Order: sequence, then structure tokens, then C-alpha cells
Amino acid sequence: MESAVYEETQETPRILVVDDEQVIRDILTDFLTLEGYSVRAVEDGAAALEELRRRSYNLVLSDLKMPRMGGIELLAHIAEAKLNVATIIMTGFGTVETAIDAMKRGAYDYILKPFKVEEVVRVVQRGLERQRLLQENFRLKEAVTLYKLSEAMAQSLSLDTILDLILEATLQDADADVATLMLKDPKTGEFCERTRKYADTVRGDVAFDGSGIGELNVKEILAQHQQDRPLLCHGIRALRYFATAPKEKRLVSFCSIPLKVQDRVIGMLNAYSYTRGRKFSEGQRRLLSVLASRAAVSIENAQLYQDLVLRNLDLSRANASLQENFRATIVGFAHALEESDRYTRGHSERVSQYARIIGQGVGLSEREMECLMWAGLMHDIGKIGIRYEKLNKPGKLTPEEVAMFRTHPAKGKRILEPIPFMAELIPGAFCHHENWDGSGYPQGLMSDRIPLIGRIVAIADTYDAMTSDRSYRKAMRHEVAVAEIERCAGSQFDGELVEVFLRCIEEWRQKERAAGREVVK
Repeated sequence: MESAVYEETQETPRILVVDDEQVIRDILTDFLTLEGYSVRAVEDGAAALEELRRRSYNLVLSDLKMPRMGGIELLAHIAEAKLNVATIIMTGFGTVETAIDAMKRGAYDYILKPFKVEEVVRVVQRGLERQRLLQENFRLKEAVTLYKLSEAMAQSLSLDTILDLILEATLQDADADVATLMLKDPKTGEFCERTRKYADTVRGDVAFDGSGIGELNVKEILAQHQQDRPLLCHGIRALRYFATAPKEKRLVSFCSIPLKVQDRVIGMLNAYSYTRGRKFSEGQRRLLSVLASRAAVSIENAQLYQDLVLRNLDLSRANASLQENFRATIVGFAHALEESDRYTRGHSERVSQYARIIGQGVGLSEREMECLMWAGLMHDIGKIGIRYEKLNKPGKLTPEEVAMFRTHPAKGKRILEPIPFMAELIPGAFCHHENWDGSGYPQGLMSDRIPLIGRIVAIADTYDAMTSDRSYRKAMRHEVAVAEIERCAGSQFDGELVEVFLRCIEEWRQKERAAGREVVK
């Protein structure tokens, strides 16, 4: 019985020496082994290709001219198989041009024969360092991909969409041939395959039809998952986790990750490799573990959502009603707050109106316009926690009072964050006091790093504040307010948005006057 169910990554770099001369193979093997590397040697490119299919290597050190298969042809096969290995070509004095051509075809470097062993060691060290940096860059890209995937899953309540995202990421990030997802039936407690996905290279392969990938021994896998042991095994060792072995195709590597919510296993994510030489690494297992942990919560949320649908609830209507009630309650709080202060009465509605004028001017979509207008209504929701009588005194605010006032964007963000469907309004509440030149608060964002919705609300909010009475001054006339906004274009405000505002506010005022409605004097 195996004592461990997953294999740790081999820390010692693995090097494959390929040369038809036994003496050169022996010399390079001895010296590179003394340098601390794990070295294996073969006689030509064909043997090297077989070895690369059996095991993973960090670097290949290959002669250029060999019987059966030379270095150039070996390079082509490595590129075709997309093997993550650096290749260094060795060549005689008369074929420098050929060696350079090899580099154009994907070789990392070349070494001229006869060579000094110290020179070979230096080139090998550089090649391995390059591979390490490439791996770090690859892991960074994986992290970014994982973040984007998590965001996409968090925004969806469609179980099919979430499962498809998970399987697609598994195929790409683990370089798997097949990925499957099994979910636990809450009624029977049985784990059944919910969906599977094939890589483009194997999609449509008759060997994978029906039960071609084999039937899993769920009980055996669960025994490991319940001990918090994600499964990673290769070759024949993986077959113990199958009730029926894969048909026609030889399994190279198998990985199974539990989908857990708290301490409950709600499913399992399985990845299969049938490509010779392509074993899942410990790094890929860890990546899939992170993916599974983030996917589990999204899957359970989607299942709960579907359960409600199956109970014949009109969720779309109920959800819209619930959202509307939430919004109405919070807007009601904001209105009650404004009603208690005669200087800010109606401020949120006017800011929403002015924001709408700017949004139309920049051509926002109907959905974006709806979000913008709600953001205008909610932008000062954080002032619920601020005492207006302190801020509406006739004189200048003390530093303490200024600091208290500047907390309202963050408080607004905290109020809106727990409500998922109001998350898109947060930039209006959190960023409407950021300045284009970075001098604003609370984050000190600059230029287009400030969300568009925050930049628009900033102009609308400032215009209404200037054209409304305050305890410390009378309302400014329209011409004075727009002149001040124009003066601050490029410093406090987005200059392009200011141009839109100046043009559109005049057009709007003319229409309002023509309809007999009052506007700011």
C-alpha cells in the first residue's frame, strides 16, 4: 500500500545528454553529476524523444549530427509536443551557421566541439536559470488567470457556466487531455459525473467515447479526499483508483481534487493525461487545488439557486423585487439623512440627474446608464455615519472634522459591499472624491485609474454642491460653477468629461427651459 498519494516535485534539475559518441556521453554525465544534476544519456534523437516521453527533463544537451535522428529533427519534435524543456545544441567547428539556425528553431544556445567542460557547465547553468525564470513567469500568468476565473465564477449563478469555466481552466492550466467534474447528489449521497470536457487534441477521438476514460473507484478516491489528500499519481499506480481501467489508451497521469465547502466534500475535479511524457506536476496539482477551493463555493451557490428554481419560484421576478427592496431601503436611508438637513435636501437626485446627462454625452449603454444613475443616488450613502450638525457649521471645519468627513467614501463602500448586486455601484460611492492629478482621497488614484463612474459622479456632485445653498455660503450661479469646473479640468476632473459636461449641461438647460421647468440660475 502506498504511504503517499501525491508525489513531490523533483527539486534536482534533470538533464538529458544526447550524443552518438560514448566517450562524450560519459564525460558530460560524470561532470554534470558532480555539479549536482540528475543526468541521463542516450545515443541519438530518436532515443531522446522516447526518454522525453517517459520522464520530464529541465534541459536537453544534444549533438547536432547523429544517426537515426539529429538535433534539428529532435528540436522539431520537442516543439511539436510542446515540451517544457530548454535545448542546447553541440556542434563541430565547421557548422556554426547550422548551430545558429538551430537557435532560430528553438534551441536556447549552442556549444562548439571540442569544448571545455567548464564552458558546458556555464551554458547549462544559464539555460536552467532561464527555465526557472520562464516557470516563474508562467506561474504569474497562472495566478492572473486564476484571479480572472474566480471573478467570473463569483459573478455567475449558472451552474453550467461555472462548471464549463472550471473544466476549461483545468484543460489549459494543467495541460490535461480530459477533465471531469463529479458532484454529490444531496438526496442519495452518491457522486455522479456531472460533466466532462476534452482538449482539442483528443476531442472526437473514438477511444474516449462513452466509458473510454474508465470508471473511477469513487470510494477509494473519497477515502483520500476525506483525509484532505488531493490525489496525484502516474501510470500503473493510478489504476488502483479505477473500478474499470481506461480502454485503448494508456493512462499517463491522473489528478483528483476534492471540492470542499467548510468540511463537506460536495464533488471532485478530475484531470487525465494520456499523452506520453506529459505527467501532471506538483505545481499543477496545487494550482488545481486552489481552483477547486474557489470553485466549490460558486458551485454550491449555483446549486442553491437552481434548487429554488426547481421549487417553482419565479426567481427572476423575486430577485428583482428583492433587489428593488434593498435599493429602496438604502435610498430611503439616504433621503431621510438629507431630509434632516435642509442644505442637502434633494442632493442625491440632482447628482443622479447630472450624472445621467454626462453618461448620455459619452454614449454609455442602457445598462451602464442605469448603474450610473443608481451610483448618483447612492454616492453619499456613507454619510449615514457622519453627524451633519458638525459639518454644517458656518465657520471653517477643524482638521478633526475634515478627517471625519473624509471617511464617508469608505463607509459607503462598506455599506454596499455585502450586497452582491450593488457591488457595481461601489466606484460611485468610493471614488467620487478622487482627483485626476492624484490629490484626492481615499486612495489617491490618478487619471484613468479612477473608475469612469467615479469620475462622472465627481463632476455631478461638485456642480450640485456649488449651485446649492450651504451653511457657510450662498449657492453659486450656473456660470460661476461651470467656470470653476472648467478651471479644474485636468487637475481635479477628467478634462474630456468636463468638455462633455459643459456641452451637455447647456443643451439640457435649454430643453428644460423650453418645457417650462426651472433650472439653476
